[in-house]
Amino acid sequence: MNRFLAYTVVALSIAAGAAVVPGAVASAAPCSDVDVSFARGTGELPGLGITGGPFANSLTSQLSGRSISTYAVDYAADFSQYSAGPGSRDLVSHVTSVAAACPATQFVLGGYSQGATVISNAIGLRTPSSATGAVLPAAVAERIKAVVVFGNPLGLQGRTIETASGTYGPHATSYCNFGDPVCQIGGFNSFAHLTYATNGRTTQGAAFAAARIGV
Repeated sequence: MNRFLAYTVVALSIAAGAAVVPGAVASAAPCSDVDVSFARGTGELPGLGITGGPFANSLTSQLSGRSISTYAVDYAADFSQYSAGPGSRDLVSHVTSVAAACPATQFVLGGYSQGATVISNAIGLRTPSSATGAVLPAAVAERIKAVVVFGNPLGLQGRTIETASGTYGPHATSYCNFGDPVCQIGGFNSFAHLTYATNGRTTQGAAFAAARIGV
């Protein structure tokens, strides 16, 4: 199966599953202790998505003593993959506006599949859609405590956020399931892309983020 076909099969599977897997976490009041922004994957319904929902739920549970707000990046998540550019603009707009209004709020950024490309664009990494995107200003960097991505297509370039970003790499973790053709060069199992919410990765990612809050 070629990479485009594999990606299309995965995206169609996500679209079919998105209608039945809860993906939204209610946002808390303004100026929460922690703001969790997550970008869903290709073909998913608007909201946090099949990976972002469990990730945000787990992080909220692990940070039970703090107030948590969530933000679902508002973008098309379409099959062209170029919607990740506008997605990063929406994410940057959200983070900068909250940062200005809420000086004590800390941020966690997350993304799944094309949503991981949204994150890659926003932290200043070059991708096929970054030319139409936006980059987070340096002034907010120290308040972004964790960056967690799942099935990041950046892996097909042999890169991860950890190795490619001097600013955000030390605060980032990337999960790529074995055989996932969206993030692993030579990946052969399209359905490996669909299991981050059920194989413990979202819980691990949330633990990574929780450990960095307040640091």
